[in-house]
Amino acid sequence: MAGNKCVVYIEPGKVQVEKIEYPKLELEAQHRKCEHGVILRVIATNICGSDQHMVRGRTTAPKGQTLGHEITGEVIETGRDVEFIKVGDIVSVPFNIACGRCRMCKTGHTGVCLNVNPARPGAAYGYVDMGGWIGGQAEYVMVPYADWNLLKFPDKQQAMEKMKDLTMLSDIFPTGYHGAFSAGVTTGSTVYVAGAGPVGLACAASCQLLGAAVVIVGDMNPERLAQAKSFGCETVDLRKDAELPDMIAQIVGEPIVDAAVDCVGFEARGHGQGATEAPATVLNDVMTITRAAGRVGIPGLYVTGDPGGIDESAKKGRLGVDIGLGWAKSLSFTTGQTPVMRYHRQLMMAILNDKIQIAKAVNATVIPLSEAPKGYQDFDKGVAKKFVLDPHGLIKK
Repeated sequence: MAGNKCVVYIEPGKVQVEKIEYPKLELEAQHRKCEHGVILRVIATNICGSDQHMVRGRTTAPKGQTLGHEITGEVIETGRDVEFIKVGDIVSVPFNIACGRCRMCKTGHTGVCLNVNPARPGAAYGYVDMGGWIGGQAEYVMVPYADWNLLKFPDKQQAMEKMKDLTMLSDIFPTGYHGAFSAGVTTGSTVYVAGAGPVGLACAASCQLLGAAVVIVGDMNPERLAQAKSFGCETVDLRKDAELPDMIAQIVGEPIVDAAVDCVGFEARGHGQGATEAPATVLNDVMTITRAAGRVGIPGLYVTGDPGGIDESAKKGRLGVDIGLGWAKSLSFTTGQTPVMRYHRQLMMAILNDKIQIAKAVNATVIPLSEAPKGYQDFDKGVAKKFVLDPHGLIKK
């Protein structure tokens, strides 16, 4: 039987590639076969900012936690009950694990499936408190409910040619798009995107795809701001001791935008030189600059358990959010895991028909699985790259 290797969390600041069991078509927690599942040979699997929260020690992830929820692969084995996905298919795996049978799945809320995590609604591969599913930063992985979850690419050769783009469909492209779409971005919108990490860049590119007139990206990292500029975004450097509404006004002529998206999450920092962590900063920023009766997308991650939180409230996910301002302005908010299946087919078609170059926007950078620890270190330093792991050397460079 083939072996398997996977990226594993060791301690804060440290991951390593370890040998783990080759996947089986089994549901370990339920002690029964998983006849609705498939085993994939992983073609591409990406390092995500959400993974970094764990690796920094900012979640309750235990030592030995397998990592990786952004997965694209080739089907090499199918369970008895899989009818439509076939061996040899190349597929994108939504990071949300969903059964397709529960009330939430039937209404399109696949990010909060009720049957795949005994602790709470919603599950994901290789993530703390998300159901115990084995991570996909590996050579091989098992995917349950395959007919429901998997997105098959229509042409294998074309898929391999565009793999650096298509691998973004498992998470950051739908997540960025969800942030923009749920914020109401449309033709002619002015938009503020907080954060120029990979999700923020994917969101900015999604805003352009949706027809925004002006997309402004805010960050404190010059390299990441330069990456946003590279595909036509306006930028604001939050290291400056200037008020955000004033910086917005210099670009669009008024201190407000039509829509705003928080692509930072709970490790947000304040503004200006020497700013320290202030986890409610972005949430309060976006409420301040969004027009009355506007909408705010919040794909940035917020947690209920943060051992490194700045105070006892923050350690429990309780932040100093100015909800009174949001109420007074009649703002609408959309939070939570992105329901990837709501968007991934349309976004696949946009990629395959050259309507967007998402890999270029996020600066997709392919490295072998063995270099994952260095990729995590570099990503943590703020490089403007989206690291794509290539376990089998199959991705066209």
